[in-house]
Amino acid sequence: MQESEQRRILDDWLDQHRGLLFKVVRAYASKQHDQEDLFQEIATQVWNSIPKFRGDSKVSTWIYRVAFYSAIAWSKKEKKHKAKHSSIDDYQPLLQQATAAKNPRLDWLYDQIGQLDEIDRSLTLMMLDGYSYKEISTTLGLSESNVGVKLNRIKKHLSEKSKETPNNEF
Repeated sequence: MQESEQRRILDDWLDQHRGLLFKVVRAYASKQHDQEDLFQEIATQVWNSIPKFRGDSKVSTWIYRVAFYSAIAWSKKEKKHKAKHSSIDDYQPLLQQATAAKNPRLDWLYDQIGQLDEIDRSLTLMMLDGYSYKEISTTLGLSESNVGVKLNRIKKHLSEKSKETPNNEF
């Protein structure tokens, strides 16, 4: 494959699936600079995966798979890195002007999703995007019944957490 063709495909995929990528990035990285780093890592992995794409699945399913595996690997690497180094992130609020949240409910939801383990985050994001249990199971390598059980547990967990959250928080 020519590099120019690969570049065109990458540009098309990133443009068409921007929302999908944003969801994954936001679920795995909470700070702006981490989101930028993770997006760059995912974009690099999508670039590297283009020659391997055979069209056996939808492009969005392929991109989800690449994004999730990239995010999980990035997340593990970041945890190891942060465990070894103190972070300037603790001082970030002093350097930035406070801004009001655009959508507190959405912020709450992303915060809750961010607290789930990697597989549960992936399941939740795909469910929120309307993927079928079969598509989710194929993408993540789980059985359809396992997907159903896990998603029901996640829904129950999030529902309980929302009841614990005072309404004035969102």
